[in-house]
Amino acid sequence: MGYSSLQACIADLEKNGHLIRIKENVDPYLQMAAIHLRVFEHQGPALLFEKVNCSKFPAVSNLFGTLERSRFIFRDTLDKVKTLIDLKSDPIKAIKHPFKYADVALTALSALPMKTNRNAPISFGKCMISDLPQIVNWPNDGGPFVTMPQVYTEDADKPGIMHANLGMYRIQMGGNDYIPDEEVGLHYQLHRGIGVHQTKANAKGQPLKISIFIGGPPAHPVAAVMPLPEGLSEMTFAGALGNRRFRYFYDKEGFCISADADFVITGTVMPHENKPEGPFGDHLGYYSLKHLFPLLKVHNVYHRKDAIWSFTVVGRPPQEDTSFGALIHEITGSAISTEIPGLHAVNAVDAAGVHPLLFAIGSERYTPYLKERKPQEILTIANHILGKGQLSLAKYLFIAAHEDDKSLNVNNIGGFLNHMLQRVDFTRDLHFYTQTTIDTLDYSGGGLNSGSKVVIAAAGDVKRQLWHGLPAGVSLPTPFGVHKMVMPGIMAIEVPKKIKHSDIPAMIANLSDHLKGTDLNGMPLMVLCDDAAFTAHNMNNFVWVTFTRSNPSHDIYGISSFTENKHWGCKGPLIIDARIKPHHAPVLEKDPLIEKLVDKMGEKGGSLYGII
Repeated sequence: MGYSSLQACIADLEKNGHLIRIKENVDPYLQMAAIHLRVFEHQGPALLFEKVNCSKFPAVSNLFGTLERSRFIFRDTLDKVKTLIDLKSDPIKAIKHPFKYADVALTALSALPMKTNRNAPISFGKCMISDLPQIVNWPNDGGPFVTMPQVYTEDADKPGIMHANLGMYRIQMGGNDYIPDEEVGLHYQLHRGIGVHQTKANAKGQPLKISIFIGGPPAHPVAAVMPLPEGLSEMTFAGALGNRRFRYFYDKEGFCISADADFVITGTVMPHENKPEGPFGDHLGYYSLKHLFPLLKVHNVYHRKDAIWSFTVVGRPPQEDTSFGALIHEITGSAISTEIPGLHAVNAVDAAGVHPLLFAIGSERYTPYLKERKPQEILTIANHILGKGQLSLAKYLFIAAHEDDKSLNVNNIGGFLNHMLQRVDFTRDLHFYTQTTIDTLDYSGGGLNSGSKVVIAAAGDVKRQLWHGLPAGVSLPTPFGVHKMVMPGIMAIEVPKKIKHSDIPAMIANLSDHLKGTDLNGMPLMVLCDDAAFTAHNMNNFVWVTFTRSNPSHDIYGISSFTENKHWGCKGPLIIDARIKPHHAPVLEKDPLIEKLVDKMGEKGGSLYGII
């Protein structure tokens, strides 16, 4: 089946026990987000907020809160769409097996966008930005945001829906210096299609027309976040996944309108016209700070008769966008490896905020005639990965050779790190990229979009057995006394908060001198942190702290380090300084008073009783 609207999806979820209604009045300032976060944490149902203070529109969240629920929503089309993506990467399959793939061909044909008339449901009425649910997720957010938008733009050189881009870029609806109801902020990151469209519009000296769709059939927001193969449009994908052609028309001002959306905001972005946007609590678990981003001048806000506002809450993973990621990987997992020769598997580690940490497995076939293997082909593959779309935003890339262990799993964080640390040679296997671009939301580099990367490659036989702790007689000098083992071979070392960031290089030099001559082969990785117990508590804490709070070129040190012909390495353990630095963004923290309100809703008699 396919849903014709968000309302149809909600009704089906409620009928099958996947959604509950919150009947109490709720405050869009922090309370709705707190409820969502609590329910998601308990892997609870989707939530329909019937009464949102200061807005006539109800709101829904957590639709995609579990992979199981996403599979249920797309239960009739998921397998066909997986095959469609697979065929896009290898169309010869359809020629060789025409009857096997006939069903999929019909799905692709029916997915073509369909132009409709202006009497579509979205044409029911208009409202103002201030009439929409003004949802603020985190205490220090700069204002209310649209967190599940589908932002539509067209190519100035190739206008029309088949060359358009649909992406999920957050929208700030108020606060800062925005003129109420007339202006909103448009935030988009590197390697996004909208950037290409704005560049072309700027070159022509014309405004970029933007349509922001909210709600609609659930296939539409999924299409907006899907990294699709070149030439496959998001609107076509939405039609295939939803088993319903993407319906659209153009309004009198020439803006594309999604006929099945619940809301559509139209507006223009003038060349080089910006205003400060943010702060915003983002998916790395920190606030992205206030920066200049494009200013969208609002033209119209359309809505359907029974419109429901769709939103989500992002924060330190896992969150609902984690489930989004799992669904994306399930649909497109096979396509990535076919696009990069020799790549077997890749995992952007969600617990580390996705872009800060990437695991990959590649073939190592360059010199099969030599008994001893070392990283060669996997370095070529690593370069290819770092030149591929959003994969290029990876900050730490760990890549292993498939031939060393064909059962190695990139989704098993501890197992993958164990494999790497048993084989890595830090005198040769560290490859830095300095003064380059990183994720817009990552502040470890000290500047917007600016930082460094490192590839850590490992191939060959096991070189060491990993220790479960420091051997007797080996100690750490002051102030490095407090330490905890994260896993065999990885130690978290607590640094007192009174220690200045500028003092760390000298302290590490002292540590290196203290340990020089000591055999530390079984302890290849040490991580400096603010709280060793927290960092070592579980693997999610470890990867979040280590890889979101360090900039490879500035924060990687080593025992007995050296530079030889521009290559940096170390003969002893690698040290990563993963303490919070003065230039880092603040960590997201919940409001305790709001948390108490949510506690009461979970008590007997409340809407959330038995859920949280």
